[in-house]
Amino acid sequence: MTFSIVACDLKEKTWGVAVASKFPAVGAVVPWARAEVGAVATQSFANTSFGPSGLQMMEQGLSAKQALAAMLRHDPDKEHRQVGIVDMKGNAATFTGSICYNWAGGVTGKGYAIQGNILANSKVVPAMEKKFLATKGDLPTRLYAALLAGDRAGGDRRGRQSAAIYVVKPHGGYGGFIDRWLDYRVDDHDDPVLRLGELLELHRLYFDKSNEDERVEIKGKTLEQLTAILKVQGYLKRGITFQAAFNAFIGNENFEERANANAEWIDKPVLKYLLKKFGK
Repeated sequence: MTFSIVACDLKEKTWGVAVASKFPAVGAVVPWARAEVGAVATQSFANTSFGPSGLQMMEQGLSAKQALAAMLRHDPDKEHRQVGIVDMKGNAATFTGSICYNWAGGVTGKGYAIQGNILANSKVVPAMEKKFLATKGDLPTRLYAALLAGDRAGGDRRGRQSAAIYVVKPHGGYGGFIDRWLDYRVDDHDDPVLRLGELLELHRLYFDKSNEDERVEIKGKTLEQLTAILKVQGYLKRGITFQAAFNAFIGNENFEERANANAEWIDKPVLKYLLKKFGK
């Protein structure tokens, strides 16, 4: 009872799933992925074993279609299932069982599989495909764009409740120790896809690195704005220098890598966020 997109970007070596549903914590059930192996979305009375078994079979060399066929072959309830799968080479496959509730169906293309069931109408999946193909940027950007397009085209006909995005790439995790690059879930919300987009913005804000041309010198109006925030938030007091107050504030907000320790510059996206959050 869900709609999802499974896709990869072979140039970036990224694989991932974006999904939404009128069902709590859909991110705990549907998305599965492993860097340089593939990704799987298992939904509609989901057989959660399809995630690990599908990844294992693709890691052993089976294509997306071969792995999907093998999973379904041993499932007596396969006609209730819906699955999307992409392998290490970008081959994709999707399956919609004959007993899945309408509207139900899916499409595939090079590097992606899109599927949904109990959808508001037959326009949801095509809207997702069109947006995914038209969107520029990295895989998370394109996955989210497709999910939002499906949601705004009608999505799950029962309504909205949860959404998730899960993307992997080699050494993509925090500190480079694991492959889990993005793993964000909105488990229960009135507008979960929109909230998921806000979390992705926060991810980029905290973990991306801006180009040097996005740095704003801390002087003039910017200095005045930051000084006002530091005073209101209690960082800038008598006997405390602006630099010390600024570094304490930036450290508390977890933006040490997005500003200069000598308080000479700050990244423009971070400045914009701080002004929105603290500027009154």
